Order: sequence, then C-alpha cells, then structure tokens
Amino acid sequence: MVLTLKAAAAAKSTPGSSSPEVTDAVAGIISDIRSRGDAAVREYSARFDRWEPESFRLTAEEIEEIVARVPEQVLEDIRFVQRQVRAFAERQLASLSEFEMETLPGVSLGQKHIPVAAAGAYVPGGRYPLLASAHMTIVTAKTAGVPRVVACTPPIRGEVPDATVAAMHLAGADEIHLLGGVQAITAMALGTESISKVDLLAGPGNAYVAEAKRQLFGEVGIDLFAGPTETLVVADEHADPFIAAVDLLSQAEHGPDSPAVLITTSERIGREVIAHIEEILPDLPTRDLAGPAWRDHGEVHVVDDLDAAYTLADSYASEHVQILTAEPRKALDAMRNFGALFLGEGTCVSYGDKVIGTNHVLPTRGAARYTGGLWVGKYLKTVTYQQVTDPASSARLGEVCGRAARTELFEGHARSGDVRAAKYAGAPLTWAPGHSFGA
Repeated sequence: MVLTLKAAAAAKSTPGSSSPEVTDAVAGIISDIRSRGDAAVREYSARFDRWEPESFRLTAEEIEEIVARVPEQVLEDIRFVQRQVRAFAERQLASLSEFEMETLPGVSLGQKHIPVAAAGAYVPGGRYPLLASAHMTIVTAKTAGVPRVVACTPPIRGEVPDATVAAMHLAGADEIHLLGGVQAITAMALGTESISKVDLLAGPGNAYVAEAKRQLFGEVGIDLFAGPTETLVVADEHADPFIAAVDLLSQAEHGPDSPAVLITTSERIGREVIAHIEEILPDLPTRDLAGPAWRDHGEVHVVDDLDAAYTLADSYASEHVQILTAEPRKALDAMRNFGALFLGEGTCVSYGDKVIGTNHVLPTRGAARYTGGLWVGKYLKTVTYQQVTDPASSARLGEVCGRAARTELFEGHARSGDVRAAKYAGAPLTWAPGHSFGA
C-alpha cells in the first residue's frame, strides 16, 4: 500500500519529447548553420549571447590571461576535483580488457578499444556556470585517449566565464570556443569553416541544447538524451528528515521542472520532511527555481517496508537516487534502475554533481531503465577483428557458411564460403563447374 502525502501538480514529461516550439526553432537554426556555416553561427551568437568576437576560439595567450584572473583557491579546487574524476575514469579504463581467443584451430577472434578521433564537450553557462561539466566531459574523454577534444561554453551576459575556461583548460581541452547553445552544438556536429566536426558530443544543456543533440544524432554520436535533473530519496525511520529536506531542495534548484521525490517507510519522516522544506524554502536564494520544482514536481510517498520502497523507486528510474537508511548498501542488490546511487547520510547527490569523481552526466526521463551515464567507455569504440590461418578450419567454416547463407537466400554470401571449402578441402563448386584452384 502506498500513502501519498504529496503528489506532483504537473504531469511527467514524455521521454525524448520537446515542445513543438523548441523542435521547430532548433530545426531552423541547424538548417541555417548547415547552409551558411560560420556566418550563421556568428549571427545566432550575437542574438542569443551578445557575443560576436573576431574568433570564437580562444588562443593560448588568451587562455593564459583568463586563467591568471582566477583566484588560486578556485584553481586548486578545480585541480582537486579533476584528480578525483581522472582517478575514477582511469580505473574504469583499466576494467576494460582487450583480448584474442582461438575458437577453432587457426581461427582467432579479438576485441580492442579505439578512442573516437574527436569529441565535443559542451559546458553550459546561462543560469549557472557549470564548470563541473568540464571535468566530467573533457577529463573523461582525455583519459579515454581521445586525441582531439573541442570544448564550447557560452559567455555569461556578454562576459568571459573565467573559472569555466580555466576548468576546460586544466581538463586538457585541445580547443576552447566561447560559443553556446544550439549554434555551438551544431557547429561541432556538422563542422564550419572555423570548427572541424567531431565524432561524439557530450555534456548537459537546456531544452534547446538537448533538442539539438537529438536532431543531430546519427550525423554525430551523443552521450545521452538529457532532460531536467531528477532526484529521489529513499528513507527509513532512522533517517534525518532535515537532511532529507535539504538534499531534495539541493536538486530542485536546478530548474522549475526538476522532480524531487521522497519514498519513505515512515509517515512521520514524510510529514517532517515536508514541514522542513516549507520552512527552508522561503529563505533559499534559489527559491525562484526550487519553489516551482517542489510545488509542481515534488512527491512524498509512504510505503509499508523497504522492499516496497525499492520497488517503487525502481519504477521511477530516477537520475539520482539517495539512500538514507540504516543499511544503505542493501540498495545495491535491491535496485536496478538508477543513474547513480548515493549510499548513506554521509553521501549526497551534490557530491556527485561537483566533487566526488563519478560522472554527473546521467540518464533522465526513465532512461536509467536501459542505460547508465557518461563514462570513459562512451568515448571508446569496442571493435572486433578476425583471422583464419588454418585451411581446414576455413574449409569447415566455408561449408557451414554456404548452408547458413542459403537458408537466408543470400547466394553471394554462400559462394564466399563455397570457394574456401573448394580451395582448402576440394569441395565441388556446383555453380562454377569449370573453375579449378589447381594443385
């Protein structure tokens, strides 16, 4: 049984959907840039960001000057976080193995990992300068071995975002462009006179950026179809309701459409969390965003036990799931649908967003049912190779290939097998009776 203490006032968004206005606007911008290249990029940058420099790409000298303006403590914090992200990405990379195996005498099958040649990293600006996204996209790409990483971030109110540029530089970006929005995504995906195209795009963004990635997917690879930030807290009777309230609001401030959900086994905890949120929210500096998010997308549900809590939480497939229970690690076995799991009171989603080292580019809108978030493997192409050096094995495969292909009515495929069976084992070529491979 589920007791709902607070239901969402607004309907849930459909996975992968955008409003018709956003879809049409993005399609128009992409088409214009496809036709006019840099000239169109410059016009959109001037219109949307009040930014029209001679070159959007920062020179090494400009980057050096910008980094010099950033306070040393900010730079040290950036370096600290990037060390955490790099260490985790390196461990992920080490977990991926290349191998070669022999399945029949002289038949070798292998697997290897090849980094994409060029990746585009989008680091949002606008409402918040999300320099942490530089760590997540650029550091991870460089750890994977991507030789060319193009990084784009918009100016903020016509000004250079110094700390973001410093983060992009320290992360190892090969090119840094002060360019934002659909125009940045499209320029990286399609290429223009001044920006060579990339093979994969990664990084969060607003609804227009997300829609641009959706429309360009196929011409370029992407990390995820992104939506509003989501958080879900599972709490038992031992949880601190004040901490739960603070943590829910910490994610609600991402935007007015960010869901914040509490599932608890204790009605007392549920009611106290609601009371704390109502007390904290009026003085929160970001209440203009967190307030509507909690009002329209906040939920509180009371369930009978933790098994029911985990089952209900799985049905949400939330981007972030925080476990505030007496034995939080049990959720590792009990749950399967989440972007990232945060275990215990000492851990919070904000750590994942900003400092702890795991990637904060995560699936939303139910996509956690079928995918995880951005990781070092996303920048790698896992490819296979084959070699047959034993004639008898090639002949045997040829015979089977001939039969299997003809079952599917692929005569050309069958004949590729036939000729090897004939050359290496003397099998008859009924479709080419006059041909001989000689002695």
